[in-house]
Amino acid sequence: MMYTTNTTTTTTITTIRSLIRNVAKTSKWNRRSSSLRQFSSSSHQGKTSSSGSGSSSSSNNDNHQGRVVTTVDSATGIATVELNRPDKLNALDIQMFRAIRDAAVSLRNDRSVRVVILTGRGRAFCTGLDVSSFVKGTATTSSSLSSSSFPMNPFKAMRQLLERNSSDDNDNSSSSSNSSTNVANLAQDVSYAWRTLPVPVICAIHGMCYGGGLQIALGADVRFVTEECKLSIMESKWGLIPDMGASVTLRELVSIDTAKELTFTGRIIDGNEAVRLGLCTRVASDPVVEARGMAERIITRSPDALAAAKEMYHRTWAAPSASYCLRVETELQERLLLRWNQVAASTRATLGWRLPYFQRQNERPLQTPEEGEEEQSREVVLQQQEEQDKR
Repeated sequence: MMYTTNTTTTTTITTIRSLIRNVAKTSKWNRRSSSLRQFSSSSHQGKTSSSGSGSSSSSNNDNHQGRVVTTVDSATGIATVELNRPDKLNALDIQMFRAIRDAAVSLRNDRSVRVVILTGRGRAFCTGLDVSSFVKGTATTSSSLSSSSFPMNPFKAMRQLLERNSSDDNDNSSSSSNSSTNVANLAQDVSYAWRTLPVPVICAIHGMCYGGGLQIALGADVRFVTEECKLSIMESKWGLIPDMGASVTLRELVSIDTAKELTFTGRIIDGNEAVRLGLCTRVASDPVVEARGMAERIITRSPDALAAAKEMYHRTWAAPSASYCLRVETELQERLLLRWNQVAASTRATLGWRLPYFQRQNERPLQTPEEGEEEQSREVVLQQQEEQDKR
């Protein structure tokens, strides 16, 4: 929906100043008032201020042997998450599963993050499950290498991937404290967790993207891929099904017969075919550069609007009830209207004022229909059909 106004610029400015005065009464405003005063002064002088160079904070996920490296640019709010097991083509062992999940949860809780770029170091994005680490029992009972670590029974390692709300370490701590949601197990969290982040997640894919690696990529909102990249839903090779969120993500991207064909055969496709089928967004010669360009455009938008847009599509895309979808739209729009970030976005678009955005208002994980709302909407549809049949 686009909102227009016939008021004069003077009236608009008066309305904005009134809103600023109202916001100034809150304690949250007091912490930001100095920056807004600086903006107000420069605006009346007709000057545009530019932000200085920001610093980046980096986390190597030391508790997981550096399996994932996360960097957040404090000036832009752009976070880069790199799978960091290049000698194994970023194959997934138990430490990698934990590291990816914990990186997603950490970023979800960081309200300064505006957008996430997900990629892999080395020659491949991710080649899927490191079968040898489970078969040979090279997975350890601890997240980090220490004298107390020892090889884990392969069956126990697999149970840790599949069980919900149970300990995935040997320290009697519940995995639910680190889990991205209450619906996914550890194996699914590495894909599904990206859907719960209230910010756009852009995946840059290169080299090879097989099995679990492809399912991780499907958890992102947008996927850029190289033309020569090789992709496959490869689980059938090992006598398995794609159980890391594919039943949720694939239905939003491809037809059911395409999903079945790719799953039944496990055939390898290139980047062009992946885009043609709908698995990826578009081909790019350098997906990371493409992702960064999109990220820089995204951060000019309201963080609240981005979070709401992502939530809207995730809650409604597979929902069967039109009335439910329309109610979700209204609910989310009412959450945005006349809040500071919505006013800031409007004045940027209409007056050219670069009012600063506040951190997003929604701190909770995104709501998704998989957590109950879709079932409720189906019940509504069935009730409506029963009523029509009775008439």
